[in-house]
Amino acid sequence: MQTDAFGPELPLERTTRFAELLLPVPIPKLFTYRVPHILQDSVQQGQRAIVQFGDRKIITGVIINIHETPPKDYEAKYILEVLDHQPVVTPVQLKFFQWIADYYACTTGEVLNAALPAGLKLSSESRVQLHPAFNLDESDQPFSEKELIVLKRLSHEALTYTEISKLLGVKHLYSILKSLAGKEAIILFEEIKDKFKPKTEKRIRLQPEYAIASALEKLFETLASKPKQEAVLLRYLQEVPVLSDSARNRNGIAKKDLIDEEISESSLATLIKNKILEEFEIVVSRFAELEAGEAPPIHLSADQQHALNATLQAFSTHQNNLLHGVTGSGKTAIYINLIKQALEGGSQVLYLLPEIALTTQIVHRLKKVFGAAMGIYHSRFSDNERVEVWNGVLSGKFKFIVGVRSSIFLPFDNLGLIIIDEEHDASYKQQEPAPRYHARDAAMMMAHFQHAKVLLGSATPSVETFYHAQEGRYGYVRLDKRFGEAQLPAMVLADMGIERKSKTIKGEFSGLLLRNIDEALKKSEQVIIFQNRRGYSPVVNCEDCGWVPKCVNCAVSLTYHQFRHALVCHYCGYKESLPEKCPTCTSPRLKTVGYGTEKIEEELSLHFPEANVQRMDLDTTRSKTGYESIIDQFEKGETNILVGTQMVTKGLDFDHVSLVGIFNVDRMIHFPDFRSYERAFQLVTQVSGRAGRREKPGTVILQTSDTEHPLLKLIIEHNYTDFYRIELADRKQHEYPPFSRLIEVTLKHTDKKICKAAAVQLTDTLKNSLGGIRVMGPGEPMISKIRNQFLMSILVKIPRGKTDLQQTKNSILSKIGFLVKEKEYRSVRVIVDVDPV
Repeated sequence: MQTDAFGPELPLERTTRFAELLLPVPIPKLFTYRVPHILQDSVQQGQRAIVQFGDRKIITGVIINIHETPPKDYEAKYILEVLDHQPVVTPVQLKFFQWIADYYACTTGEVLNAALPAGLKLSSESRVQLHPAFNLDESDQPFSEKELIVLKRLSHEALTYTEISKLLGVKHLYSILKSLAGKEAIILFEEIKDKFKPKTEKRIRLQPEYAIASALEKLFETLASKPKQEAVLLRYLQEVPVLSDSARNRNGIAKKDLIDEEISESSLATLIKNKILEEFEIVVSRFAELEAGEAPPIHLSADQQHALNATLQAFSTHQNNLLHGVTGSGKTAIYINLIKQALEGGSQVLYLLPEIALTTQIVHRLKKVFGAAMGIYHSRFSDNERVEVWNGVLSGKFKFIVGVRSSIFLPFDNLGLIIIDEEHDASYKQQEPAPRYHARDAAMMMAHFQHAKVLLGSATPSVETFYHAQEGRYGYVRLDKRFGEAQLPAMVLADMGIERKSKTIKGEFSGLLLRNIDEALKKSEQVIIFQNRRGYSPVVNCEDCGWVPKCVNCAVSLTYHQFRHALVCHYCGYKESLPEKCPTCTSPRLKTVGYGTEKIEEELSLHFPEANVQRMDLDTTRSKTGYESIIDQFEKGETNILVGTQMVTKGLDFDHVSLVGIFNVDRMIHFPDFRSYERAFQLVTQVSGRAGRREKPGTVILQTSDTEHPLLKLIIEHNYTDFYRIELADRKQHEYPPFSRLIEVTLKHTDKKICKAAAVQLTDTLKNSLGGIRVMGPGEPMISKIRNQFLMSILVKIPRGKTDLQQTKNSILSKIGFLVKEKEYRSVRVIVDVDPV
C-alpha cells in the first residue's frame, strides 16, 4: 500500500495518470501535471484545473488530454483542483484555438487567454501575514519605521502587496518584504480568487403549514394585536395567492419587492424569526428575462423576399455568401428571417457586429423577436455577465448570440448560421494583445469546423470579400434599393477653397453646411455631423515660436480636451495640463489648431443655441450604458444634432435624420495607407446612409478642398462597381491583397539604435531566406514611438496561391527566434501581425 497526499491509502498497482494542460501563458507548449488519485476517474478533456505554475504562481488551465506517460524533463506537480463537473471548453473549440494560433502566428496559450472570460480564469494573489511564531514585543530584531507600520497592520489582518503599497505610499516593496521575511516576521502565501460569483436574490415565502385556510385564519387572529406584522403578511398575500396556487408560494416573492416605505423590515424579520415566513436565496440571471412576440410582424418587400430566396439558394452551393445591400435596404429583416429558420431547425446562430454601439439599437429589435433565447456578449459586460453567457451557450439556454468579435470564442457545438454584419469594418481586427485575429476570417473558419453557413453583409464590402464573390468562391446576392419609398441621399460637395476666398466659412464650418443645418432644425429634422477626430483640437501651438506639445512617451502631438482642460495622448493615455504660457518662449499666445468632435460640439451650440447637441465618441461612451443613453435620446428626438466619430457610421437606423455633414474628407482620402481610398469610400458611404432612411429625402454635405478628386465623384454617384474595378487594378499592379497576403513584423525597443539594428538584421535574414517573396523595409511607421518604445516595421508580401503560407510563417518565426537569442537583441520585442488592416 502507499499513501497519497490527496486521498487514503491506495493499492500499489493503481496506475498513475497525467494530464496535459493548456495554460493561458505565451509559451508554445502544453504542460504535464499529475492527476491526484481521487480525481482519476472524473477528469475529462475541456475541464478547467487549478495548477501551480513556477514557484509561486497559481493559474487556471484547460485539460487537453489524459495519459499515463510522465514528463521526461521534469517532475510533474499535482493538479490542485478540477473546477468543473463537465467540460466548459468543447473539442471543436480546442481545434479552433489551434487554428487561430497557427494562422495568426501566436501561441495557443495566448488564444486561450483571449477566449476565456476573466471570470473563468481563477488566479492567485500574493498576500502577506504575520509569522505564527512571531511576537514583536519579544523580538530582538531591529525594525525600520515602515516595517513597524506594516507589522502593526498585519497584527489585525493579512494584506495584499497592493494594500501594503498604499499603506506605505511606496511602489517598490520587495526590499521591505525581503527584510521582514529574513527576520521571520512574516510569511507570504497565495490566495485563490474565484472571479465568477452567481447572482443571487433573497426571496420570502409563507411557511407551508400556514398555506391552508384554517391555519391562515388562526394566524391572523394571533397577529390582530400586531398591526405591522399583519401588514407584512397582508402585502405578501396580495402578491401571492397561497390558497389557490401553492406553486406560487413555493417560489415566493423577491424580498426587495415586499419591502417599501409602508412595510417595516423589522416586522418582516420578526415573522421570519417566528417561522411564519421563510427567507431563502435563489440563483438568478443577470439578464432580464424577455418574452418573444412583442415585435410587430416583419413584412418583406418584393426586393427583400427576392434577396432572401437568393440567399437560401446561394447557401445550397456555397458555405460563405455575401449580401451586398445598399444602406437602408433592409438587410436586418432578411437576417431575422434566416435566424428564425436556423433556430427552428435546431441550430445555434451567431450574429456578429463590429461595435458595441451597434448592439444597442439592434439588440432592442432582436429581443422583441427572440426573447430569452438570445444572449448578448461584448466587452462592456462585467466578468460575471460574460461567464453567464458562456455557461448559457454550454447549457443550451442561449441558442442565439449577438456580439462583437470576442463572441467567436464562445463554446458553440451546433452552429448552423453565422451572420457577419458590416463585414468590411476594421473593428473586427484585434490589434493588441495577441492573438491579432480578424473575427470575420476566423468566424468563417469556425463555420467550416462546425459545417455552418456564413452570411457576410455590407453596403460597402471589403475589396477582398467582393473579389472572392466575383471569382465565385463566395455566393453573391445584390440588394440595390432602399426599403419602402426611401431614396439614397443626395451628395453635395462644399468647396472649402471657394468658401475661404469668399469668406463664408465660420471656423471650420462651410456656409453651405450651416445653412442646411439651420433649415433641417427649422423643419424639426435631425442632423449627424461626422468628424473622425475626438478631443477639442488635434494640435495646440505657440503663435510666436511654433512650439507644439508632444507626448513624453510617444512620437505624437498631444490633443487638447477642453472638458478635462488637459492635453492627452491618444496612444498611451499620458496627460498634462494646458500651460498658460509657452514653455519655450514664455509667450501667452497659445492657440488650438484643427477641430475635434468636442470643439465641433461647442461651436454648434454657439451657432444654434436652441438646439440640443450631443457627442458620441470614446470620451462620452466609456460607461457601460454610455452608447445606450446617447442613442436612446437621439431616437426619441431629445437630441437635435449628434456629433461623432466612426461610431455614428455603423448601421444605426434613425427615422428623422435628413442631413449628414462630413468634415475633412480630404484627410481620409490622403491617409498614407494602401487602403485609404477603400476606407474613405466605406466611411463616407456608411455615414451618408444614416440620412433619409424613410420617406423624407436626405442630404449629405462633404467638406473638401479638392472637389475634382476622382474618388469623390464615385462616392457621389454611389458607384461601388467602378470604385472596385479601379481599386482592384491598382492592387494588382502593386501586389496588394487580394493578390497577396501581408505579414507585418514590428520591432520595439527603448533604444532607437538597437531597434533599428535589429530590424536591419532581421530584414536581411528574411530577404535571404524567403526566396522570391518580397520583403519591404525596414522603415519607421508613421507613429515611430509609442509608450517609450521606438518602432521599426517590415512588410512581407506573399503571393496568393504560389507559396506555402504556413511554411513562410514558420520560417519568419524561426528567424525571429534566432534574432532574439542574440545577446544584444534579447530585449527587443518582435510582433507578428498576419493580415494587418
